[in-house]
Amino acid sequence: MPVQIALLRGINLGPTRRVPMTELRALLTGAGYGAVRTHLQSGNVLLESEAAPAALRAQLEEQLALRFGFQIPVIVRSRGELGEVIARDPFGARVTDPRRYQVTFLASEGSAELEARLRAVAKGGEGVAVIGREIYAWHPDGIARSDLAKLVADRRTGGTARNWNTITALWQLAGG
Repeated sequence: MPVQIALLRGINLGPTRRVPMTELRALLTGAGYGAVRTHLQSGNVLLESEAAPAALRAQLEEQLALRFGFQIPVIVRSRGELGEVIARDPFGARVTDPRRYQVTFLASEGSAELEARLRAVAKGGEGVAVIGREIYAWHPDGIARSDLAKLVADRRTGGTARNWNTITALWQLAGG
């Protein structure tokens, strides 16, 4: 059965919107998904499902809202799509700290307008590239004070970010 990666947005960042990973795994296993695994506490789920990514996204968002009582946006990528994200890496050798290199996964294609807005706020050696449904952003001086990171993380962007370490760990867990 195909491995899918579900990325939950905006959970476990503070005292609200808590989603315990043991409960999440139990919910998804009980819903019939195979080989359910989580990575870290930030809503990284690997599971097996025959559903197309868009259908799986809708199913997961409904199941999560019913169980946890609030809306949780979900982005889904197939194992192959996650491999393509890694293969397209536009900053490769430039990145010296993978914790400061983020990929934001979007629900739909990014636009040239979005990339222009992001480039306009990039400073101090930061790099940004919008490729397909991903935003790659390199923050050599850190994420916390970066205007670029704040704009990428804005809810209106509609995505969810993971650092490069997490992305490569998910790829390995998915059998990559």
